[in-house]
Order: sequence, then structure tokens, then C-alpha cells
Amino acid sequence: EHAHYGCFGYHVTSFFAPSSRQGTPEELKLMVDTAHGLGIVVLMDLVHAHASSNSLDGIAQMDGTDHCYTHGGPKGHHTEWDSKIFHYTKYEVLRFLLSNVKWWIEEYGFDGFRFDGITSMLYKSHGIGKGYSGGYHEYFGPDADIESHIYLMLANDLIHSILPSAITVGEDVSGMPTLCRPVEDGGFGFDYRLAMAIPDMFIKLLKESTDDEWDMGHITHTLTNRRWMEKVIAYCESHDQAIVGDKTLAFWMMDAEMYTGMSIQTQPKASMCVDRGLALHKMLRMLVLGLGGEGYLNFMGNEFGHPEWIDFPRPENGWTYDKCRRRWDLAEDVLLRYKFFQAFDELMQACENRFSWLGSEHQYVTVKSNKDKIIAFERGDLFFVFNFHPSASYTDYQIGLSWNEPMRTVMDSDEARFGGQARLDHGHTNVFQPMAGVDGRPSSIKMYLPSRTVQVLAKDSLLQGGVKIYASKDYLARAGAKSATELVAQLEVWKDGKMESVPTKSDKDGCLALGGIDATFTLQGPGGKALECVSSKD
Repeated sequence: EHAHYGCFGYHVTSFFAPSSRQGTPEELKLMVDTAHGLGIVVLMDLVHAHASSNSLDGIAQMDGTDHCYTHGGPKGHHTEWDSKIFHYTKYEVLRFLLSNVKWWIEEYGFDGFRFDGITSMLYKSHGIGKGYSGGYHEYFGPDADIESHIYLMLANDLIHSILPSAITVGEDVSGMPTLCRPVEDGGFGFDYRLAMAIPDMFIKLLKESTDDEWDMGHITHTLTNRRWMEKVIAYCESHDQAIVGDKTLAFWMMDAEMYTGMSIQTQPKASMCVDRGLALHKMLRMLVLGLGGEGYLNFMGNEFGHPEWIDFPRPENGWTYDKCRRRWDLAEDVLLRYKFFQAFDELMQACENRFSWLGSEHQYVTVKSNKDKIIAFERGDLFFVFNFHPSASYTDYQIGLSWNEPMRTVMDSDEARFGGQARLDHGHTNVFQPMAGVDGRPSSIKMYLPSRTVQVLAKDSLLQGGVKIYASKDYLARAGAKSATELVAQLEVWKDGKMESVPTKSDKDGCLALGGIDATFTLQGPGGKALECVSSKD
């Protein structure tokens, strides 16, 4: 609970109370239980780096002094945040904070925590006015706040003892070594660190550089700048970029045209501004998911290019709720181009679910050409190729890779269903045959790389066995069918130079086997009733 709405919940006054603005404690428990029923892990944004300065409704000056739960004097006051700093060596403070951690897990069923603002805890200077280059002298010198270090180790040890499956994420901008190493190895015990430099880089590029000034080497370095065995959560943007006074990525790219140029009905052909914004937004998301870390954070609305910013009711805006929400309906409107952002995000996530590259240790950047604006890298079993050039497309562009076997396209940002120009559709059924090695790699392929596109390739050997479709019980119920054997797929095939529909029925196990590496089809229920595709993943 927090008294000031404009603080976004980060100046906590009641550490054991969920915010009353969103509902009752019982409703929060129901939300967590519902999420668990859907297979969703729920993390809490935990603020133990500081406490609200409020003395009437917070724990500051609880006993009338300035050093009850916090340090006294200037040491206990955070000048940048106007908040109070905990005294982490006092037993009662440790009991209070560690009990708080345990309570949220046991009482509400949370699965872990994102520890907010821990850079402030790691250093006596709170990191104010400091830059961190990665040198170890910057982390373990006299500025290191050992008291806070020990508290974070205790908290992570407690969390993982109570709930071995728990996930903890540290929000640290400094790159503190050992942050994501186990406590028994001398580390802080976090599972992940937030890769905070990535969204800052993209906002800086969009604010200060033209597209042809983007440095491919700098981009790939920022995305891969993490220590070995240190897992990070990568993201394109968060509330740090989208709060009042700044803009979302999509808004930086398209600005006012997000109000006037997103209608397919009134503007069948997208403007150059919208076309650029849609293309780059898709590419940046895939780049971050592909190369940025071992986890991916989607900020609410980022998946469909939400315009505008986030702002909570406060005196400065007249206590309005106008920006205190997300317009989920934008992506559901078939006449608006927001649907293209979301369709790409759905398939991008489905692609990662299928090939699970985030958990792979294999990562190699093959090309980071500033001249051609090309980035190409291997991650897991996939090969990612980006052409960031604003105007140049390349034919027969040869790129080296590790695997001496045919490769096939599994994602293409230029597809029409993603609002692209469909410049690559004719080649999706073909494989890329291996050639002699280049770029220091044992093999290579030649590709057509249209401007502002990303292609994701997989080994052809991983795509054998054909397309198999199974219907869930919920889907069958909506279709009015008792079993999948009542469903018929009308498969679109080319025959004698024209497109024909070939009916295909499921086998006795309820599987519709369509063969090939991809398929376009419609589904019919009992009596030939056409079934609606309720999402691109159906």
C-alpha cells in the first residue's frame, strides 16, 4: 500500500497490505489462484530498497526518532527519491523485511519477486552520479554497502528455501558481479538481472539518431553485454520509458500518425511513417527476444504498439484516469493496424515456445555490418538475420553459419499477416542449401534480405513430420462437436496452376495430419459449419 498515487507504488507505506485501490486482499488471492490455474507464474514487484518518508501512515519515525527502522541523519535519507533507507543490520529490521518476503509467498501464493531499485542498496552512494564500465574496482571498493549485500543474500536464501521453484529478479543498472550466482558460491542469489541498458539504448537511438546512423556493433554489444552464466531479463521498454514525460517505442516512431494513420479502412496503404514504425517495432522485439538474454519482459501494451504513455491520477494532471489504463481493444479491432503488431508478437512467442532458444547457451553473432546495416546471429538451433537498412535490400547476401545442412524460414516479419509487404512469401516453401564457409564459420547460405525485415531460420531436419493439429475440449465444445473426428480441414493446395481446397479428416486419435512444413486451411464442424479462427495460434 502507498499513500501517493503518483509514485507508481514505489513509496510504500504499508509493507504487509496490498493496495486498496485495486481491490480487496481476497480478490488479489483469487487473481493469483486464477493465474496459477492458467499456468502463469506471478511475481511481485518488491520494494525493500527504501520506505516512504511518511511518518503518519508509514514506518518512518515509528518510535518518534529518525533511526527506528532506518538509518538516522543524512545516511537514512535518499536525496533523489525523498525516501528513507533501511538499517539492514538491526535484528528487528531483518525480522520485518524477511517476514514480509515470507508472508507474500505463504499468504498470497506469489512465485517470486522483482527486487526494485537494488542499485541504491548495493552502494553507499546509491549509485547517484556514477557510471559503471564493468571494472571490478567500481563494485568492490569502499563504496560497496556490505550491510545491504548481506541482506539481499539472506532474502534470496530464505525465498529459495521456502519455495525452491521461486524466481527472483534484481533491478540493477550497474552490472554488479555475482548478482545472479548462488549464495553458496558467494553470490547474491538472484536468478535473473534486468538488462536495463537495452531499453535505454533504443530510446536514445530513436531520440538522437537517424536510422542510417544506428551502429550495429553498439547494438549487438549492448544486447550481449552480460557475464558468463549470469542470466538476464531483456526488454524493449518498461514504465521507465513509458511514464508521463516520455513516450512508448511505438509513439516515438509514429507519433501523431498513431491517431490518424492506423485505419486500414480509410488508409489501405500505410504511410511511410507508419510503415517504418511497424517494421522497426517488429524487428526490435525479435532482436531483444533473440539476443538480449535468458528471459523476455513484455511491458503492458508493448505487444501491440500501444500509443501514448502511462500516468496515474495526481494533482498535476487534475486527478484524471485518462492515461491510467491500456487500450486492449485497439489490437482486437480488425480495421486497425495494431492487430499486425499483436499478430507478430503471438507468433514470435509461439516460435520461442517451439524452439526454446532462451534456454540455450549457444549464441554467436556472425555479422554486425555497419555498412550494410545487417545483424545475423545463431541462438540455439535458429539463425536470425536482420536488415536494418532504411532503403537497401540485398539479393544473394552470403552469411556464414555453423550448420552444414539445409535451413528453412520459420518467421518472416514482412508477411502480409504482420502488415508487411510480402516480399519473401514466394520463397517460404524453399530451403536454403548450405554452401562453403564465410565469416569464419564452416558453412554459409545466400539470402534475399529486404530492407527493414527480420527472418528466422531453423534447421530443415527439425521441421520434418508434417503439420499435426489437435483440438482441445474447449474448442470442440465451441464447435458443437463431440470429438475431433467430426472436424474437417479444407486444405488449400496448388493444383494445375490454381488453388484448390482438399478436405482432410482426422484419424482415429483425433489428429488432423496435413503433411508438409506449413499449411493454410479452414476448419469445418459438424454439418459443414465453418469454424471461426479465434486467434492466429488456433
